[in-house]
Amino acid sequence: MTPSPTRAYLTVAASAFLVYLGALRLGFALDDVPIIATNPLVHRWSGLLEAFATPYWPPAAGAAMYRPLTIASFALDWQSGQLVWLHAVNVLWHVAASVTVAALARRWSDSTGGALLAGMVFAVHPVHVEAVANLVGRAEVLASLFAMLSVYAALERDQLAWSLVALTLGLLSKETAASVPGLIAAGWLTGVGHRPSRRRLLEYLGGWVCVALCYGVVRWWVLHPYADQVQVAPVFVGASFAATRLTAVGSFADVARLLLFPAHLRVDYSPAERTLLTTPLDARFLLGALCLGLWAALIVVLYRRRPAIAFGLLWTGVALLPVANVLFLTGVLVAERTLYLPSAGLAIALGAAAGDLRLSRLRLVAVAIVLAAGARTALRVPVWRDSASVLQSVVRDSPRSYVAPMWTATTALAQHRPAEALRDFRVAAAITTNAPKLLMVGADAAFTLGDAQLADSQLVRLDQLCRRCPFYYEFEARAALARGDSAIADSILVRARSLESR
Repeated sequence: MTPSPTRAYLTVAASAFLVYLGALRLGFALDDVPIIATNPLVHRWSGLLEAFATPYWPPAAGAAMYRPLTIASFALDWQSGQLVWLHAVNVLWHVAASVTVAALARRWSDSTGGALLAGMVFAVHPVHVEAVANLVGRAEVLASLFAMLSVYAALERDQLAWSLVALTLGLLSKETAASVPGLIAAGWLTGVGHRPSRRRLLEYLGGWVCVALCYGVVRWWVLHPYADQVQVAPVFVGASFAATRLTAVGSFADVARLLLFPAHLRVDYSPAERTLLTTPLDARFLLGALCLGLWAALIVVLYRRRPAIAFGLLWTGVALLPVANVLFLTGVLVAERTLYLPSAGLAIALGAAAGDLRLSRLRLVAVAIVLAAGARTALRVPVWRDSASVLQSVVRDSPRSYVAPMWTATTALAQHRPAEALRDFRVAAAITTNAPKLLMVGADAAFTLGDAQLADSQLVRLDQLCRRCPFYYEFEARAALARGDSAIADSILVRARSLESR
């Protein structure tokens, strides 16, 4: 028996909320602390407006990125005085996104059963835990929801104005919404939704250009005082163009596994967990290239036979582009939170492939998959209880990662325990010495302990990795000022000025 659309949407909504019920007991973890818990901007009503003239990261934490709608939403939620409300809102946004996926799948698969499957897969997919359970993951959820609404307005309603409004809201939530024009173009290419006339196409192009220019100008105005920032994944620092792209292609194997078989999840995929690839003969590159080739082949085969499936698969690739490190480098090599919007394409493709699920055997398989994924998600949520629990998971799931000891070193410095910070730095440095942020933390700890020679040795290594990169110095100087160590901040800035004068 095929469910009614209303029952299907309610089932998806209930499932999305149920698997994240444990999130209501979570606290602040990792980036939640500087962006929400200790951010004065979020703690006052005026932050609702000030967020639009302020970087996403507070100055003491780097003053990077521009995501004002996300910050404004935190400022609004903070006024409730209840941490549980912040987490509840995250879950409710995920519920809305899941129902939206189901609604899109119903439009493009012409099947309520397919829509139910698509919405359920998206609602309980384990790869979404970081985006939903970690408060700052709201940026992913908001950007993805508005991106999907923008695509719907264009492909199903041909409402350019509403599509542009949703696109703008998505960009103000997170930069990944920039994939919207590509998603809409993919719909036109595969024949999903309304195909515009040449004149209408020019109107869409003009609208996108106007949004891009306005957003770009405002973003530049807010962030240009911090233009020296270097936002690349540590594994890419100092690497050649060829090596970065080989590594990016190799990471597609991780992406495919996380989307299709997310049994093993990680908070961190950094060196030495994922090392630089320098030759196309590396097995990791070949595996990533194979995944990319199979994805492209499926789109070609299904393009005319099952356009809705082809569109879902193409959606996944287009949505991945802003974070794939192929067109440009980003701050991470692989991160589960960045797969939130790409996974919507996979869910839509599965919904279109399943149709009405008339075969009882297929229904049983789908139910088993959804139940297993839901259980995995619910069990994963408690990892994000607080920073300590997250770092424990890093030690357990990514034993070769330097991130856990680097975070503990940073925490020790903030709590005026430099000896412990230096000890943790040495643990992290035994894993890798190619992470600029880590070297800067080590220099900070050494300066605090009065060991200028050790500090300078770390800065020399930093200069070798990242020629003339004052951002790292400025970031750490702000951190030192935030904890009240003005003398240490001065020492770091003196080194930064000497670097600029060379």
